[in-house]
Amino acid sequence: MSNNRSLTHLDEQGKAHMIDVGNKPETERIAIARAEVHTLPKTLKLIRAGNLIKGDVFTVAKLAGIQAAKRTADMIPLCHPLVLTNIEVDIITSEELSLKQCGVEITAIARATGRTGVEMEALTAATTAALTVYDMAKGIEKTMRIANIRVIEKRGGASGDIINT
Repeated sequence: MSNNRSLTHLDEQGKAHMIDVGNKPETERIAIARAEVHTLPKTLKLIRAGNLIKGDVFTVAKLAGIQAAKRTADMIPLCHPLVLTNIEVDIITSEELSLKQCGVEITAIARATGRTGVEMEALTAATTAALTVYDMAKGIEKTMRIANIRVIEKRGGASGDIINT
């Protein structure tokens, strides 16, 4: 069996396997992930005004992120299925953040009490919300870019707290 501290998904023979977390204590786990969707100013203006043919981009993207977080283990083969206690998805426009790059910033917060972290659930929520923004606005702009997907904070577990700015 592999050393759990190495956080590897490879056994001694180099084959992929799911890590056994059965002996780890249950603790509160929190992860915050972020993604950006860069758009042209005219696209962002239409998104903010709710003038896209597919409807309210922000509401649909938030719901897509929440739904995706709950299904992370179905999409990422070696992720443990988790019972999330909460998932939040927030979308802020570049105007609200005073950013030079036009678009939106998506923040996802995943929470659970368990034996393994919720980073993948937070990343899945943020990424899926970003993909949904793209899908809903691609009819008016196909040059949007999804960028800077990352974990910005992780709390709980044996590896301790991590904050990336």
